[in-house]
Amino acid sequence: MTDTIAELGTRLGPDVVGAVRALYAPEQEPRAAALAPVASDFAYGPHPRNRLDLYREGESGGLRPVLLFVHGGGFLVGDKGGDGNGNGGWANAHLGRWAAVNGMLGAVMNYRLAPDETWPAGAEDVAAAVEWLQEHAAEHGGDPERIVLLGTSAGSVHIAGFLKLRSDHAGMVRAAVLLSGLYGFTPLDERDMLYYGPQDAYAGRMPRKAVVETALPLLLACAEFDPPRFQAEWAGLLQARLDRHGRLPRAHYASGHNHYSMAMHIGTADRRLSDEILTFISAHS
Repeated sequence: MTDTIAELGTRLGPDVVGAVRALYAPEQEPRAAALAPVASDFAYGPHPRNRLDLYREGESGGLRPVLLFVHGGGFLVGDKGGDGNGNGGWANAHLGRWAAVNGMLGAVMNYRLAPDETWPAGAEDVAAAVEWLQEHAAEHGGDPERIVLLGTSAGSVHIAGFLKLRSDHAGMVRAAVLLSGLYGFTPLDERDMLYYGPQDAYAGRMPRKAVVETALPLLLACAEFDPPRFQAEWAGLLQARLDRHGRLPRAHYASGHNHYSMAMHIGTADRRLSDEILTFISAHS
């Protein structure tokens, strides 16, 4: 599997997504078939894409931590995944299931997409989903006082944007895990402008300052075969956090993985990143 990912290199695109999905389907599809969401398509806001699904395993044990997953997709595409019956596939939904089998209430959200919806729509949607969970998580076995965020790619950007948007974010969530995000250490590319607007607007819109300065516990990760731009963002954020706080945040370098496999493999036999995330969540929830 590692050799196949290495052969794919650092490219992005639908063909790479498909190849990575095929690698992990034999492990992920049985879990999708075995664990349906306990509730689907809750409306956390007024837009048709303001929807989330919830995953839980078992009924006892009191209120459990809540993990909210925010999918990637380059600001333009992406979905919270299917219900285990072939509706949308397992990808992205597998993070909710992984949270459930590890004793949490898993929540997987959709959010508004560019170019129809632009900055700061994604950050606003993360905030709205968190507020919905604060109000309703307990109805489904989740502790509204112990919400942790997990995002990948554009999802990480929107979580970072939430940190910028809401000065009270540390009172809303306990911690955040950011996989392969873009925070403002490299220039926009043309695709990003469909969400952020022109390059000259980026300085006022990027989440860089917020994600550097926040006191919220962070776990920052990137992959060996992430495109160099994403690696530069990760390294730049680590250095900026060190300069600002006098120590590095918790971090993970996913050797043998690429931009897509880093999230897609969570819940498989490769437990290096998942164990790191579980330890981090346990420490802060």
